[in-house]
Amino acid sequence: MKERVQSFGRFLSAMVMPNIGAFIAWGLLTALFIDTGWLPNAQLSTIVGPMLTYLLPILIAYQGGKMVGGDRGAIAGTIATVGTICGTEYTMLMGAMVMGPFAGWVMKKFDQAIEGKVKAGFEMLVNNFSLGIIGLLLAILGFYVMGPFMAGVLGVLSAGVQFLVDHGILPLISVFVEPAKVLFLNNAINHGIFTPLGAEQVKQFGHSVFYMIETNPGPGAGVLLAYWLFSKDANTKASAPGAMIVHLLGGIHEIYFPYVLMNPLLLLATIGGSAAAMFFNTVFNLGLASPASPGSIFAYVGMAPRGMTLMVFMSVVVGTVVSFLIASPIVRFSEAKGNLDEAEAKMKDMKAQSKGQPSAYAIGETGKKIDLRTLTSIVFACDAGMGSSAMGATVLQKKLEAAGFDNIKVKHASVSAVPSDAEMVVCHKDLAERAKKSAPNAKLVTITNFMTAPEYDQIVQDLLDARINTNPEMAAGTDYHGGILLKKNIILNHPAKTKKDAIIAMGRLLEESGYVTPRYTEAMFEKEKVFNTAIGNSIAIPHGIESMTGEIKNSGLAIFTFPNGLDWDDGKIVKLVIGVASVGDDHMNALAKIAEACETEEAVDRIVAMSQEEIYNLFK
Repeated sequence: MKERVQSFGRFLSAMVMPNIGAFIAWGLLTALFIDTGWLPNAQLSTIVGPMLTYLLPILIAYQGGKMVGGDRGAIAGTIATVGTICGTEYTMLMGAMVMGPFAGWVMKKFDQAIEGKVKAGFEMLVNNFSLGIIGLLLAILGFYVMGPFMAGVLGVLSAGVQFLVDHGILPLISVFVEPAKVLFLNNAINHGIFTPLGAEQVKQFGHSVFYMIETNPGPGAGVLLAYWLFSKDANTKASAPGAMIVHLLGGIHEIYFPYVLMNPLLLLATIGGSAAAMFFNTVFNLGLASPASPGSIFAYVGMAPRGMTLMVFMSVVVGTVVSFLIASPIVRFSEAKGNLDEAEAKMKDMKAQSKGQPSAYAIGETGKKIDLRTLTSIVFACDAGMGSSAMGATVLQKKLEAAGFDNIKVKHASVSAVPSDAEMVVCHKDLAERAKKSAPNAKLVTITNFMTAPEYDQIVQDLLDARINTNPEMAAGTDYHGGILLKKNIILNHPAKTKKDAIIAMGRLLEESGYVTPRYTEAMFEKEKVFNTAIGNSIAIPHGIESMTGEIKNSGLAIFTFPNGLDWDDGKIVKLVIGVASVGDDHMNALAKIAEACETEEAVDRIVAMSQEEIYNLFK
């Protein structure tokens, strides 16, 4: 049941999230140009109504129809939703959330029914007319059935909301919202439920309190502040300030969820903070002109209508203070060790095991072997694929690049949209089951803290071990780090007397470093037959011919210097020789640095005069 609710909520959210920019544009128009706005403008305010009535529902319907029925489903969804819009005076954001996917489903079923039955030459005719006819029928259905039905639903919901407001119990909604948020249903609640309800309120009053419920960063900030000041666990205490900055200023609420999950009693703090802020909002009749997405204090306050800015800011302060006051004793008197330390201990155990016999492979969830030596991408997943996953992907990407893995790119995605062929997926542990369904063969790495997850370091270590395992003899090397350029592969004043000797020595060095097979030297000589790799400014860049790229195991470089010059044939004298073995474009960053540093012969002379350490630091 829980999984079905989560799935339904994610689906609603997925229709709205890609269109948040349009909601912000409409919200800014409302906040600025309506009669009560910051810059009242009678002409520009005429755009507000059509955007809300037509643009936003149609965008939602298009996205919903496409999710179910592809491009044809998207078009059918928009046609059907126009009928729904015209069938009622209510704003049909919810109608679009129903009609768009339904039209996409109808279109999908029709396409499946006629698949393989259309005669050659009639495909375009059938496709266009079927879409037009089905779209028209669905628009009529929307006008006479869906529009009036959704108007009734919205009428009931509006009456319910008014009851909560009239009886002063709207703050109790926090009892349901805050626990649902930490189960990663925050986007589903905000964009699937509160956004359409809020739009109807904005239409009537110019602002809506619904936009202030889930997006208020105060309750989460209070919990993180309590951890920062009172946590007994040094690791958690140290990570809390950074998490608070990302949460409060960046608007990524998911970052505080693990801190609450470490001690579920802290739900009392977030519920209390949220309820107090909602009580404050209802007493002073506050609201926002548009969804605050992401829920940072900047977006939250920025969407305040004219005359409410200070009070909206105070609602964040109220939520923070109350949450902090409740969370402080809970954090202060709780056990010193939490899940963050358990994860770190687990990582250390894994590291200890890996030192015994480093493996070049990871094992996926279904037992599939994943070669870490050829891994080129990692998917970081979160509920919506926009907030915590983007932040986590950035942190992990920096760690990979610092270790020399410039070729591995970390992408972020919604957990329900992880590519099925992904080889490694990183997500919060509470999203693990959903990630397994999206990418069943992937190596799944679960974390509990987006900022300081020890699993990030373990991923890097596993990759390093895999590269070492490519050439076991290098395991004892002190300067090997699995990157493109190794310190030991920079040889000053190389003794080679001829171009042939230099290429043979360079091929052997690349082979010994685990980058290439023995045949790569032959590939380098074949390239020289096609053209001379001396490129000017006393530099040569020998590399293999394209037809033998299969001899490359891992991307790598080797650098030889010849202070007195070496004849590279055709009368070309070189002083700096850079051997290249590249899988794809992995070497491009290094070559870009080299090209920048070697713009003149004088610059090359300076490099040739450098120490090994200086050259390594220049190009690493």
